Amino acid sequence: MKQLERALTQLGISSDSSRIEKFRIYMEGILSWNKMVNLTSITDPEEFIEKYYMDSLLCVSYDEFQNSNSIIDVGTGGGFPGVPLAIAAPEKEFLLIDSLNKRIKIINELCEKAEIKNVTAIHGRAEELAKNKKYRQKFDLCVSRAVANLSVLSEYCLPFIKKGGWFLAYKGPDIREELKESRKAIQILGGEVKKEEQPILDGFRLDHKIIFIKKTGSTPSKYPRKAGTPSKEPLK
Repeated sequence: MKQLERALTQLGISSDSSRIEKFRIYMEGILSWNKMVNLTSITDPEEFIEKYYMDSLLCVSYDEFQNSNSIIDVGTGGGFPGVPLAIAAPEKEFLLIDSLNKRIKIINELCEKAEIKNVTAIHGRAEELAKNKKYRQKFDLCVSRAVANLSVLSEYCLPFIKKGGWFLAYKGPDIREELKESRKAIQILGGEVKKEEQPILDGFRLDHKIIFIKKTGSTPSKYPRKAGTPSKEPLK
């Protein structure tokens, strides 16, 4: 865990033993569950720390994250980037959503075991949860590492964000064409691309760039469209 400790220090986060223990318990839990449920293709702890923990923490030092209190992670999978961010920032509240209930049960069990108290994980599709008044346009920040085209991902994510809030999309390094093609969709949904960053942490240029999208207006009520439609018919 030494590499993680160095990364936390670089990000200005205390690497005290209780925090490191939360990271350790969660990682060991995911790797244990992975023998029964497909959560990750990565089974080496050092690679796990780099690909899941360090990569997830990329946004921590940015003002957009620092100034947010309520954060939603859409399509969280095994709890990334939401759980590492929650361990790093226990003063913030996190909602993690995923369409596979098995994953949500595992996240909740492991967060309880690791005493990560600022995470709520719920089962549901973004297209349906974003129509619920309890969640619609209620969050300061949305993060997502979900594997989806940025136009599609924006339709899933932007409806959850308050006006003035931010969507931080973790995307692969070659994003130029996808970004160009998604700008109209993002505008329709009430967002505006402000910048892209590829942070370096502990000397590593990690897998993802972060696309910073500001919520500049309200998302029209017809979005997101019904389940399955955004991925089949992306906005253009």
